[in-house]
Amino acid sequence: MIELVLDILSWVLLCTGGAFVLIGGIGALRLPGFYTRLHAASLTETMATILIFAGMILQAGLSLAAIKLFAIMVFLLLTAPTASYALANAALQSGLRPVAQREGEDA
Repeated sequence: MIELVLDILSWVLLCTGGAFVLIGGIGALRLPGFYTRLHAASLTETMATILIFAGMILQAGLSLAAIKLFAIMVFLLLTAPTASYALANAALQSGLRPVAQREGEDA
């Protein structure tokens, strides 16, 4: 019974993480500017990482694989936001300014 609950929970986490990746990919394609696209990609990267790795850890059970998956997840959660910040900072330093939205205009 507990195995069935863990299976269902892990698949819910994996599918939700996959949905976040899909939505973030659509956002990265559809959003208007560099900074909004970067924002969509970085948020997707963080939330999808947590959900997908949590689902894989539940599938792995209590094993060395689960510890390795957790270590990889922590590494990704530390490096992904840093990389996004570095990319945004480099774009800003090179002269790419965020575009101000005009009043009354939809995004």
